Amino acid sequence: MKDLLERALTPAELTHADLVSLLDLTDADQLRSLYRAAYDVKVREVGKVVFFRGIIEFSNLCAKNCDYCGIRRDNREVERFWMSEDEILVGARWAHESGYGSLVLQGGERRDEEFVDFITSVLQRIHTETDGELGVTLSLGEQDRDVYRRWHEAGAHRYLLRIETTNPELYASIHPRDHDWDERLRCLARLRDEGYMVGTGVMIGLPGQTTADLARDLLFFREHDVDMIGMGPFIPHDETPLAHLAEDFDKEAALNLGLKMISCARLLLQDVNIAATTALQALEPTGRELGLQAGANIVMPNITDTRYRKAYQLYRGKPCLDENSGMCRSCLQKRIEGLGEEIGFGKLGDSPHYRKRRQR
Repeated sequence: MKDLLERALTPAELTHADLVSLLDLTDADQLRSLYRAAYDVKVREVGKVVFFRGIIEFSNLCAKNCDYCGIRRDNREVERFWMSEDEILVGARWAHESGYGSLVLQGGERRDEEFVDFITSVLQRIHTETDGELGVTLSLGEQDRDVYRRWHEAGAHRYLLRIETTNPELYASIHPRDHDWDERLRCLARLRDEGYMVGTGVMIGLPGQTTADLARDLLFFREHDVDMIGMGPFIPHDETPLAHLAEDFDKEAALNLGLKMISCARLLLQDVNIAATTALQALEPTGRELGLQAGANIVMPNITDTRYRKAYQLYRGKPCLDENSGMCRSCLQKRIEGLGEEIGFGKLGDSPHYRKRRQR
């Protein structure tokens, strides 16, 4: 273990076999050593600063039908909604006034003209009403190149498109036949070409997934030179085709694997932004703090109007459904400062990796 962690300090030397060994760890002392090593790399490369990305989940209308997702197209139980531009702008102004350097706009995946125009208008208004000071990340799925360009020109500068898994066969097992893994890969290339800070990630603990798969996912992140990572544990939703997996779902195992993936990503990628996702908190009340201690440096507090939150559950057990934005901010600030870290209020928080990549 000592030799392995020493090699991890020179990430180019980490092999697929090394990553599998780290992901297979179960000994408590060895896990603490892994998390400590990853935390030390985080402090060295990105500092002891946590950046808030206020997330607005503005619509659960989705054209996709992914087997694991609670807002999938064929779920007839969920109450559908689409926030207005004005409602979104209320959240954006609150984020700006509260010192959040960035905002995330996330919604169900659509490619129709009405949707594209709507997002373009929202981005332009956010840019105008915050004097261009509020960074905007989009997480809106697969789009054509010209759409990505329009949104970038309108004010978005980051985009998160999770590959979900780099194993095409595993991807096919959790998606209908009209979902194309290769198209998702092409979209990541389009985003990079259009100048975005590019983020991706995977679902951790999918049925049939192995640590060898996850190790390949990590190497994929490096090979594709991504700037930020947003990944979280798979949690079954009872209104999906994978609902039967809930009965034997092991929260502790899912949490531990999620933390190991964060640490391995930090050791391998060093200077990227890595999110401690809300799904970690769904597994353990202090899950996001554990993610930060394992190497993450981004937290995404939910600033969606509380009347819409219960209708936007990709997985069951999502926390903070009834807490308003101010409550979330205050709670998170206390918990993060209690770890000895500061919050980068008023800062974009771009990853050092992105800055270096743009200078090449």
